Amino acid sequence: MTKGKIAQTSPIAVEVEAGKNYFWCTCGLSSKQPFCDGSHKDTEFKPMKWTAEEDGKKFFCACKQTENAPFCDGAHKKL
Repeated sequence: MTKGKIAQTSPIAVEVEAGKNYFWCTCGLSSKQPFCDGSHKDTEFKPMKWTAEEDGKKFFCACKQTENAPFCDGAHKKL
């Protein structure tokens, strides 16, 4: 699968709520990083739905190069 545009080279910490759905931006074009704002329209990309199992802080990938989507796996350190 094609990787999205690099939005930034560090993860974005988000306090998530149990049971809530989050739509992670896969294209890297969203102005609402790390989440989708519909900027992928007319591209091959679609947002990735993720549902939080518990409340807490999660580190979402913003470089879009992760192999552990939607979370950071350190791929930004190799860019």
